[in-house]
Formats: sequence, structure tokens, C-alpha cells
Amino acid sequence: MANILVVDDSPTELFQLKGMLEKHGHSVLTAENGADGVALCRAERPDLVLMDIVMPGLNGFQATRQLSKGADTSHIPVIIVTTKDQETDRVWGMRQGARDYLTKPIKEDTLIETLGSVLTVESA
Repeated sequence: MANILVVDDSPTELFQLKGMLEKHGHSVLTAENGADGVALCRAERPDLVLMDIVMPGLNGFQATRQLSKGADTSHIPVIIVTTKDQETDRVWGMRQGARDYLTKPIKEDTLIETLGSVLTVESA
């Protein structure tokens, strides 16, 4: 299965997302802020990144932009997973380079289905 980086400043969200992903056979890396997420992504080259938006320091929009524009990370799809559910947030997230945008609380089947479609497109 896929190696997935989850970037979220909430220990509860990290725990829940990690549990859902591991249950479906994925290996999971975690980072608690945008700067650590970008650094870990560059070092480990995961298959996909799940990115929260509201984090201290480098927020998820900024981190997504850095990853999607970086020569060494632009091929790694980023899915934003956030509580920000306004259409303007969704549009802005996609403009930063996100491949998809999910709002919390996230349902397990929605998460796994979205991962499958994004990873299928990326490998095609």
C-alpha cells in the first residue's frame, strides 16, 4: 500500500487519521506543523500527503504551495483535510496545488475512496 504523510497539529486528528490509514494497510508518517511536514516530505518522499490548514507557523496553504512548487516534491499529491469548509478556502487550497480537499470530520470510507482515486490518477 501507500506511504502517507499526515500533517496536523492536533494529536487527536493525527491518531484518528493514522488509525484509519493503517487499518487499510498504509504506512504513516506524521508531522505536527507545516514546516516539519515540508521537511519530512522532502526527506522521506511519501506517496501522498494529508495536510491540515490551521497550524501554527507555516500553515497548510503555505506548506501545500511549497510542496507543489518544489522541484523535488511537486510529483507528490497533497490532499487538504481541514475544518475550513468555505468555498473560498477550497478554491484557494486547490490553487496552492492540492489534488483534493476534504472537510473534517472525515468519514473513513470517504478518506479511503479519495486516496484511491488520487493515487490511481498519479500512477496512471
